[in-house]
Amino acid sequence: MAKFKPLDMKGTPIDDQFMSWNEMIKEPYDKETTDAYTKTRVILMNGIENNSVITSHAMARLIRDDEVKKQMAIIRRADSQHQETINWLNPASASVLETTVSYEQVAVDLTANLAKNEPDPYFKQVLDFALLEDFDHLYRYSNMMMLLEGKDATMITQNKTDIKPGRPTVVEHRHPVDEMRKHFDKETASLKSKMNNETIVSAEQQTMLFYRSHGYQYGDDLARKLYAEIAEIEEQHVSQYELVGDPNVTFLEKLTLLQLNEAYNYYSCAQTETDPRIKKIWERFCADEITHFNMCAQLLEKVEGRDVMDVLKQDSIEPLIVFEPNKDYVNDVLETQVNLQPYNMEFMDANKLPGGWLSYTYRERVNAGGVPSEDVIARAQSALAAPGGATTGE
Repeated sequence: MAKFKPLDMKGTPIDDQFMSWNEMIKEPYDKETTDAYTKTRVILMNGIENNSVITSHAMARLIRDDEVKKQMAIIRRADSQHQETINWLNPASASVLETTVSYEQVAVDLTANLAKNEPDPYFKQVLDFALLEDFDHLYRYSNMMMLLEGKDATMITQNKTDIKPGRPTVVEHRHPVDEMRKHFDKETASLKSKMNNETIVSAEQQTMLFYRSHGYQYGDDLARKLYAEIAEIEEQHVSQYELVGDPNVTFLEKLTLLQLNEAYNYYSCAQTETDPRIKKIWERFCADEITHFNMCAQLLEKVEGRDVMDVLKQDSIEPLIVFEPNKDYVNDVLETQVNLQPYNMEFMDANKLPGGWLSYTYRERVNAGGVPSEDVIARAQSALAAPGGATTGE
């Protein structure tokens, strides 16, 4: 597959990027006929754009330079329109749980792809660790969907992603200090590692926000609690992933990397998209993001006196990010790492953790009185045992 070479690509003039409402809001995809990985690309790119907008807003509150803030506002508005175009591709006919299953398919197959291609051993371990937790979330939500909607989750995943237990969600709850992670060095880390970090932070943050924004919409008490429980794990994942990035980057360096990452992800999506209509969206927005990247590079040179190659250190990124089945990889990680837990920013077998591990006490507190992720399986098994019981898609 082609390399991503942003310095050789032509962008769209910024004034030509803003869209009318009719241009911005397009016809949703058909949930019955659309490829599972088209759905995951829509979810990912919604998260990528959302993170760019959220981060830009947060930075704007801390930057004094009005010229920088003006350029940020222009880029942010274009990114905001991108986000609405993409998010509105989701059909209203899809239930929250149906969309949730696709969110967890994103988490599994995106994380596996990043981990397989991550050059930094420690960051790869962090990815593999969280992979097994999102894998388990897919299993829990699939059972919830069977219970509430009588639907088989494999109809959504199209059998491209296994649905079975991972690291049990009940043991994923950890004290906040146990989510601390070592960060890579921006001077020595590869550009691929930097892109992987921006991508996974964006994706996990979007998952956290989706669960927090929609979990209340179910009247079923167990479903509401399950969304709350897993939303907290996603918050933990955002915490650990964002800490892997180097905190020593400047604001403009961070903005440049964010815009580059958007273009990189759009380019990756366009190379593998099977829906011609949606592929055109990825291609158009990729060209927009190349312009945003160049605008940030110009600010970097004007304000900090730095050439963009001081940040990139290479003129291409490979491999691309690809959604594809990762069953063998996930099963290998599951077989060898399911019992791992973090301690002092490293990972070790849970049987070797010290008795004073803070997460023991934290876990006892949040799991007191019952655990939704365990209760949903017990309830599903009871439903299956009843005459005419449904199937879970395992």
